[in-house]
Amino acid sequence: MERELTPADVAAAQAEAIDLQIRVLRLRRAVLGAVARLGSTPEELTLVHRLARLTEDERGRLIGEFLTGVFGGIEDGGIGGGGRFAAVARSLTPELPEEPSVEQVEAWVELAQLAGDAGFRALLRGLAEAEAAEAAGTGLPRPGLAVAVRELAGPAVAAGVEPGSAEAAAVVAVLVERYGRCCAGAVPGEAGAVRDRLAERLGAMADPRRERYLELLAVVNGWAAPESWAAEVDWAVRAVA
Repeated sequence: MERELTPADVAAAQAEAIDLQIRVLRLRRAVLGAVARLGSTPEELTLVHRLARLTEDERGRLIGEFLTGVFGGIEDGGIGGGGRFAAVARSLTPELPEEPSVEQVEAWVELAQLAGDAGFRALLRGLAEAEAAEAAGTGLPRPGLAVAVRELAGPAVAAGVEPGSAEAAAVVAVLVERYGRCCAGAVPGEAGAVRDRLAERLGAMADPRRERYLELLAVVNGWAAPESWAAEVDWAVRAVA
């Protein structure tokens, strides 16, 4: 009114304010869509609504606490130490965009619920500790168990090899031998002990929550859907058992 701004400046400021209102309304719409689809009981509705409306800083703290609980203090001093687990932690960090879709909000809510699952956190912690112990046993960088499972079980699954067959037994023998070499010093050298430890590790890897987290992470971050190795891991679990 005092002509301190030009009409163009006023129009630009109004446009910016409208853009902000639009972003708020889109987020509110996404939140309501997530609540409508995911919540069924009053308690679930409250939880979904709370998780969906967390600020960026609050989301960061929630995920930060989760990842610290998984990787903190393992071998290289934790996720802040710049070691190999720091890179893994960064790759597992969801970043909800400023204008998320309903699907991204829904994925974030489910992912946040997984992050708050003490059992899931303990599962991942156990996998990380086992990997660190096995790597320390060799003193050399080697492909992990997941790589061996993909390389050996993948062709068996594709060829329709039954887990209890003689052909599967040959694959298992190679897998046990490779696992024994990759964790030398961390597991007793007896074949039975190595196979038992392998079965335990595969069982943890087969937990569907692990792959579900990666699927949700891809949706939240707008990444391509991750390749699933559930069939290969499941085959290895049954073949080794």
